[in-house]
Amino acid sequence: MHIACPHCLAVNRVPDERLRDDPTCGRCGKPVLDGQPVELNDQTLATVAARTELPVVVDFWAPWCGPCRQMAPQFQAAAAQLKGRVLFAKVNSDDSPAASSQYGIRSIPTMVLLHGGREVARQSGAMSAGQIVQWLESRTG
Repeated sequence: MHIACPHCLAVNRVPDERLRDDPTCGRCGKPVLDGQPVELNDQTLATVAARTELPVVVDFWAPWCGPCRQMAPQFQAAAAQLKGRVLFAKVNSDDSPAASSQYGIRSIPTMVLLHGGREVARQSGAMSAGQIVQWLESRTG
């Protein structure tokens, strides 16, 4: 399985049976799949999404958004539950207007599910961890 490092953008090859073992990047040594959402931006989102063979779910959010702040711990809990199966990423829509525009983000929070760099599903509005997991499992198998 190829996983792009969200920190240095190097592509790492991780055996399927090791995806849940907290793999680290061969170049920078930082974690690539530790069950925590990663911060991406205008410069890193497209590269990580296109070079990662796992599904990537992106939470578009902003610090001033109450529902976004409420959903943040739920998104983090869902990331821990689906560790090694889905890469969870967060994009601050205020700091990354190009990515928000590219994906047509009109309201936040909005989650966009990407596979092979292409959008396969989206969901707007705050959700619980259980709802996020159920939504992703119904789309990723």
